[in-house]
Amino acid sequence: MLGIFDSGLGGLTVARAVRKRLPEYQVCYLGDTARLPYGNRSADLIYRFTVEGVGFLLRRGCPLVIVACNSASAVALRRLQQEWLPKKYPQARVLGVVRPLAEHAAAVTRFSRIGVVGTRSTVASGAYQREITVLNPKAHITQAACPLLVPLIEEGWGNRPETKKILRQYLRPLKRARVDTLVLGCTHYPMLRKEFAAVMGHACQVPDPAEVVAEKLADYLVRHADLAARITRGPAHQFLVTDQTEQFTQIASAWLGHPIRLETVVIEGAPAAS
Repeated sequence: MLGIFDSGLGGLTVARAVRKRLPEYQVCYLGDTARLPYGNRSADLIYRFTVEGVGFLLRRGCPLVIVACNSASAVALRRLQQEWLPKKYPQARVLGVVRPLAEHAAAVTRFSRIGVVGTRSTVASGAYQREITVLNPKAHITQAACPLLVPLIEEGWGNRPETKKILRQYLRPLKRARVDTLVLGCTHYPMLRKEFAAVMGHACQVPDPAEVVAEKLADYLVRHADLAARITRGPAHQFLVTDQTEQFTQIASAWLGHPIRLETVVIEGAPAAS
């Protein structure tokens, strides 16, 4: 199985894109919905949660796990790859979303004015700024934390006037900076991609981060055929969460485009669902 880990349901945007781009692979999705959001947590807590979630998927038989959560990718991934993975699962691979999105932004920007939006922890980590600057030293990067968007999206308020008003407020500094490429540094934000594009205007491109990650993953698997051969093929996808409500199920089905059954699981350290 190909593991996809997220702090909640936002990573389903990545799961949908991966299934479309790589339909032959069986996907095992894990959303840590009992402990979302990660974006306002400390770095140490995000790291612990990420290790627990990734470890669950590796024990489940996934030789490759994509950390779809931007907060986890930005704050915890490098430490996980360098310190934890070689000791616990040396044959496995864990990838994130920051690097592929940074590569894409650095490649497509027209005037080297790049904007990044994400959770507080993602923006505060400076991960996108570091990655993009390495790839494009001339890039001028403007970042904005958008902490209210995730709970609004989770509540199904994406199309509400209140959400659009908040979005315009968040994007003001990026519009002033005249960014030509906007990185949606949160897996939830593709659900508001049209709204982001409308606020930023025609002069700013807003790539779909899920599609970028799926395309980069396809290229990675071509270059690592031995790893690809270890991933189970077939349509028996699994969608796991650490807590669920009827609303979660409705949102998950809507984001994937078809009804699904969410299975509640307990991962090490996560509270059991009541």
